[in-house]
Amino acid sequence: MKSKIDNNPQSLVIDQKSLQTKLEEIRAAQKTFSTFTQEQVDKIFLAVATAADKARIPLAKMAVRDTGMGIVEDKVIKNHFAAEYIYNAYKNSPTCGVIERDPTFGYTKIAEPIGVVVAVIPTTNPTSTAIFKILLAMKTRNGLIISPHPRAKNCTISAAKLMLAAALEAGAPKNIIGWIDEPSLELTNQVMHEADLILATGGPGMVRAAYSSGKPAIGVGAGNVPAIIASSANIKMAASSILMSKTFDNGMICASEQSAIVLSDVYDEFKKEFVSQGGYILKEVETEKVRKIILVNGGLNAKIVGQSAVTIAAMAGVKVPETAKVLAAEVTSVEFLREPFAHEKLSPMLALYKAKTFEEAIDKADRLVTQGGMGHTSSIYINHETDYDRIMQWQARMKTGRCLVNTPSSQGGIGDLFNFKLAPSLTLGCGSWGGNAVSENVGIKHLLNVKIIACRRENMLWYRTPEKIYFKRGSLGVACREFKDVYNKKRAFIVTDKFLYYSGFTKEVTKYLDEMGIQHATFFDVEPNPSIDTARAGAEAMRVFQPDLIIAVGGGSPIDAAKIMWVLYEHPEVVFEDLAMRFMDIRKRIERFPHMGDKAYFCAIPTTSGTGSEVTPFAVITDTRNHIKYPLADYELLPKMAIIDPDLTMNTPPGLTAASGVDALTHALEALASVMASDFTNGTAREAARLILKYLPSAYTNGAKDVKAREEMANASCMAGIAFANAFLGVCHSMAHKLGSYHNIAHGVANGLLINEVIKFNCSEAPIKMGIFSQYKYPQGLKRYSELADYIGLGGKTPVDKVENLLKAIDKLKDEVKIPKTIKDAGVKEEDFLKTLDKMCEDAFDDQCTGANPRYPLIKEIKEMFLNAFYGKKTPLKV
Repeated sequence: MKSKIDNNPQSLVIDQKSLQTKLEEIRAAQKTFSTFTQEQVDKIFLAVATAADKARIPLAKMAVRDTGMGIVEDKVIKNHFAAEYIYNAYKNSPTCGVIERDPTFGYTKIAEPIGVVVAVIPTTNPTSTAIFKILLAMKTRNGLIISPHPRAKNCTISAAKLMLAAALEAGAPKNIIGWIDEPSLELTNQVMHEADLILATGGPGMVRAAYSSGKPAIGVGAGNVPAIIASSANIKMAASSILMSKTFDNGMICASEQSAIVLSDVYDEFKKEFVSQGGYILKEVETEKVRKIILVNGGLNAKIVGQSAVTIAAMAGVKVPETAKVLAAEVTSVEFLREPFAHEKLSPMLALYKAKTFEEAIDKADRLVTQGGMGHTSSIYINHETDYDRIMQWQARMKTGRCLVNTPSSQGGIGDLFNFKLAPSLTLGCGSWGGNAVSENVGIKHLLNVKIIACRRENMLWYRTPEKIYFKRGSLGVACREFKDVYNKKRAFIVTDKFLYYSGFTKEVTKYLDEMGIQHATFFDVEPNPSIDTARAGAEAMRVFQPDLIIAVGGGSPIDAAKIMWVLYEHPEVVFEDLAMRFMDIRKRIERFPHMGDKAYFCAIPTTSGTGSEVTPFAVITDTRNHIKYPLADYELLPKMAIIDPDLTMNTPPGLTAASGVDALTHALEALASVMASDFTNGTAREAARLILKYLPSAYTNGAKDVKAREEMANASCMAGIAFANAFLGVCHSMAHKLGSYHNIAHGVANGLLINEVIKFNCSEAPIKMGIFSQYKYPQGLKRYSELADYIGLGGKTPVDKVENLLKAIDKLKDEVKIPKTIKDAGVKEEDFLKTLDKMCEDAFDDQCTGANPRYPLIKEIKEMFLNAFYGKKTPLKV
């Protein structure tokens, strides 16, 4: 067969020197080709597909003549498939430059060619595989050099020549496709070492060589396809499909069935149908004769590959009817060492097994695949509507990339003929099971380098609060009415501590519940640092009482404990330790919180002004056995209602007023500096800080005598809670959690002991490490703290002056409310502190709050801050 390329002089590739020259020519051509537009590429793609399609018959004739294998008519179909189906599958696929762009997310994918691809072509499909690989290369702007099988070189090269001619006529660079004229193992190894990617289709030795070349390779493994015929199968269709598959090109498609495993209750029916449609069941003596010619020295006998059933029978000295399509041998062993029929045969021969049960059939199929067809293809004939569960049982055992149902596997495996989502391909990957790089049908994506332009984008943020927040003096009685009037609640469970219970605070709630006829029970065993054991005890009490309303009354401890009880009551199956897992982004946490509120409505009523727990999705709980404070975080923990009635805080003791007030100030300061701070949180954080600095001293000193101060502190605490509920906290809280847990220091006091050190730490303009969050573009601690100083009116000319004035204002506040100046002054012994210091530092580093800190701390930096706070070392503000 002549092609236009025959008129173009080309030096033959017959040795290493000529191969090197050809590779250099292809590489130069590919460099030019890489600049082509999609329009130019698609023109070439169409031209080469058209040329191959038009030559499908002469190429098929050449393939049979050169190799002595297969059937011309079937090779025509394979050539036609390779040209038409591959073109149709990828004609509209972008492969040049920008192939995907999402400006909203700043995401762009750009396709680049790989370079020079070597295509190793098998003797079983010498023209169709060449057509397939040339089309992939042309669509992806790659240069291609073909290494044909020596036995099939003429037909493979003829296909390459005519497709190159068509490519050149369509505008492709000269030499974009090349081939080895005199293929040898030496030249094939050389080209595999020189190419940028290897597409290897061939025997196991060739595929292993490709993967051992040191270059990226896409190879395919052997197929040894078992087909199970289940009891519910359409037997006529199964027999017909297997015969169609096994006779196609005399069984040389690697995806063709090599064995049929038939359930015993349909075995005779299948045999009858198989014979009626042209299959031949070998007699026992005939089976033995044919068995002897399948293997030679342990490997497949090349002389039987692609030969007809009649020819193979004659080779074995067996006479069968001229109409015999496939030779089937009834055998029992699936072991390669014992049964040659168990092997891949690449010819119209079939091993026929009987299975008593479906499980036995799967066992046999699994063994056949494991020995010789790992990763390739498996097949089953079954009623897919009534026996879907059995299909899933079968596929779970099959380590194959393609699990075909009611499909002739030769045609089904190559895709787009019996299932139109399975990509058309003549190179079927077998994944890691078969020692391959891919497990799917190979296509254009495997011949592209895709680079991604990822522009910086800011994460979506949020501003979440309880459904209802009621505030002002006297709001408690009005808000409680909703429990009956709006929500029609029947049974309320109150969580508080002993002091509040015996002081009568809960009566302020229960009197309204009594008026409304709502039954209630009270749990008052919450300790200052609520423990996991207490939470579990409360949850058990809830399970007994079965409330539809939970009311937490108190400071942070009762509210936090009530939140955990709520979780354990509604979802007793949860594992607390899993809920306490650290996360980097609350939206992407590994362990998801269960949905809350299905059994009980949650209302938080604070009696102190500090924790903000009534409006936050957080709860701090202590593992007393391991001395660990867990700060839990999830918006499912957010109360449904918060009632901020300052009347409940009027008589808070001075010490608690001071500790909770400084805690609230720290909430505001850390939320303001957080990497997740936003315009929504900054306003409430600034105003909360201003109110606390102004009103906490009077609330501490005058208590109920200064109603205004008490009310403003209640508001400020809630506002600070809202701010950090959405912006989160920082390393000051991380350190305070550990200091409180290890040395029994009240949480607010612990924050007060550490906050100045943390502010100075966060002011660095060139930190060793910065917090990681997309909207946090550069260090902003100094800026944010100085803006707060301006907002409060503290004065100062430079940002450093302003922050120093802020630190002085905080120190003045702490002096006025009698917060100790150092950790040592707080009663922690030096020996005890130093003994726990390293563990505290490590735990603080891994605390949930650390991630939002604007300056990401090293453990040694946490240690330095701890030591400064213990000894009261005065360190200057360094930026």
